[in-house]
Amino acid sequence: MNRKTRIITVIFIALLLLGMIFSSQIKTLFKSDNSDIVRRVGDRGQPELIVNATILRPQTLQNMFRSKGILLPDEEVNLTFETSGKITDIYFEEGSHVQKGTLLAKVNDEPLRAELKKLEAKLPLAEARVYRQRTLLEKDAVSQETYQTVITELETLKADIELTKARIAQTELRAPFSGIIGLRFVSEGAYASPSVVVAKLTKISPLKVEFSVNESQANEIKPGTRLVFKVDNDLNSYNASVYAVEPQLDEKTFSLKARALYPNTDRKIKPGQSATIEIELSKIEQAIVIPAISAIAEMGRDIAYIYDNGKAKRVTITKGLRTASSVQIVDGLRAGDTLLVTGVMQLRDDMPVKIETIIPNTAD
Repeated sequence: MNRKTRIITVIFIALLLLGMIFSSQIKTLFKSDNSDIVRRVGDRGQPELIVNATILRPQTLQNMFRSKGILLPDEEVNLTFETSGKITDIYFEEGSHVQKGTLLAKVNDEPLRAELKKLEAKLPLAEARVYRQRTLLEKDAVSQETYQTVITELETLKADIELTKARIAQTELRAPFSGIIGLRFVSEGAYASPSVVVAKLTKISPLKVEFSVNESQANEIKPGTRLVFKVDNDLNSYNASVYAVEPQLDEKTFSLKARALYPNTDRKIKPGQSATIEIELSKIEQAIVIPAISAIAEMGRDIAYIYDNGKAKRVTITKGLRTASSVQIVDGLRAGDTLLVTGVMQLRDDMPVKIETIIPNTAD
């Protein structure tokens, strides 16, 4: 056996002897610790669970429908001429408010006015011819057919005059309703046609609030339903009233479109803005309301836990109206009960509990 092997053998034997000497002390230490733990658990019994609770109070529960919508103008149209021609005049200012019937622009109508002047010049002669033929007819000097011919010529002339006036009217672009005129897209001298947009006219008083209703609320929203909406960067709330609802659900989204009217008399709100909408569908007075997370589904029934002399007591509950984060309890709980609202998944009937915080009991 060489020197290196002898050294390793001596070290191994020394470690083995040390282990045998201290093994009894290590066992005694672990035995003492385990006995102490068992004793402490035994002295206290089942450990307490730290929870938060709320004291139930009767309150008003509002069943609110919330949705996103968009603000639309009451009326909006692209302004175009009914005829073609060179634009000779533009009378409006961009961004201005115009009244219904206001002349906004005009295309060249000189040929039509010349034609009108020509036709009107023939009118006295045609009327005189009718007068003469009527006189002769009364004396049986002309036939009824001859008299009818001049009558027809007079009526044809009058029709041509009215047609020319109508064509002249088509050279005038007038506001179809009162509203705000936007930016213009043409200049004087440009050639206009029915496909050329001159500007856009928008009526923003009142405004339409368009939104969609879920299938479950389809029968709740009807003409006359009041709603409140808000827009971004505005702390104010605005009231509107539903005036129209689509007669059937959208087959893809199973939703129903509805529109409400907001007067917007000061024209402060602009169309195109998104709106956050709230509608109160119903209201229940003196309701018992708990947080939805406090109700647990267990073996086909709903349960909750209340505080009873330092322990959790399981009660069977019957749910009513539900909101975003709360639920109405119609049976199983009453005013004054202390409802446990945290740690509910760990709770068991008769488990010791300690309340750390009492949380106010409020509905949505």
